[in-house]
Amino acid sequence: MLRQLIGWRFILISIAIIIIVTTIWFVNNLSKEIQAEETKKVAAWVSANKELLTASPDANLNLAIEIITTNTTIPIILTNEEGQIVDHRNLDSAKMARNTRFLPQQLEKFRKQHPPFVMTITDKPLVNNYIYYGDSVILQQIRFYPYVQLIVVTLFIAIVLFALRSNYKATQNQLWVGMSKETAHQLGTPLSSMEAWLEILKENPGSEDIASELKKDVDRLKLISDRFSKIGSVPSLEETELVNQISSMISYIRKRAPQKVTLTESSNEPQILAMICPPLFDWVIENLLKNALDAMEGKGNISINIENHPAHITIDVTDDGKGIPKSMQEKIFHPGFSTKKRGWGLGLSLAKRIIEEYHQGRLYVKWSEQQKGTTFRIWLRK
Repeated sequence: MLRQLIGWRFILISIAIIIIVTTIWFVNNLSKEIQAEETKKVAAWVSANKELLTASPDANLNLAIEIITTNTTIPIILTNEEGQIVDHRNLDSAKMARNTRFLPQQLEKFRKQHPPFVMTITDKPLVNNYIYYGDSVILQQIRFYPYVQLIVVTLFIAIVLFALRSNYKATQNQLWVGMSKETAHQLGTPLSSMEAWLEILKENPGSEDIASELKKDVDRLKLISDRFSKIGSVPSLEETELVNQISSMISYIRKRAPQKVTLTESSNEPQILAMICPPLFDWVIENLLKNALDAMEGKGNISINIENHPAHITIDVTDDGKGIPKSMQEKIFHPGFSTKKRGWGLGLSLAKRIIEEYHQGRLYVKWSEQQKGTTFRIWLRK
């Protein structure tokens, strides 16, 4: 599903790039054609004005007058030889009324856009006027169209990717829930049978030690079953003292860790309260500690540091093992990704899900350097 999502993302981005590049090419060609047509219209307008100035009294000026009056879209400013504005056409009168600098600003803008047309008023002495013109509103809108389309296409792709990602997450959630419920259900039947056999064993004299050890394993299996059942539903959070909760899990791991591994714990306060689901939170700590043990290969140090801040709590699990390459620091949380030959790649994925979805916190690699160690950080909102 993840590969399909990445594939769809690549296809959508490729289509978007093709659409945008094609649109920009087409709009640039179209705007050049429209600009050329507008330049011809201004040239015709200038010629019509010249004809009006030089025509004899009995000349037919209907065509010239029509050319002049039909220009209602291209903005024009007429100046004398000293650069003073003599006349203007097709400019926003409301803006001119509000801003006395509007006309000079437009003149400066037109000078940068197009070279002026020269219109001779008299030959002797030679007097010229200069016609400056700008782009019509339609041409300006056409030039902005690719940017508008870029925003629309980007929003469309973002919505589609969000929908695909939401669908992927929903499918993943259904898989987790289904797997968790089925696991809890499958564990339930043999557990009930084992508890019955345990009661029978207790009644036999001389079997007390065996029964005691077997009860620990049964309780452990019941805890695992309880954890899976809670993942399959929305767990309830309760106010819990974190230092003791984590300390008990460290004690459990310490008994099962190699003798050359040292586990230490510290906190900036003796008691720190947090809203957690104890069985699932223990699972996360257990997972991080077991990963640290695997990284050290039988010897080294593991430290757990808990810090209480005004708005949040942090738990850092640090080992001095082989470290995690930067290229893998995000991948290790993906379901199915494992560096172990027999690993399922579900431990860290489940841990991240428990912290981020059920506890509304964060679990991430705070620091890691190859052959020096790794720090995983749990961040919990108060």
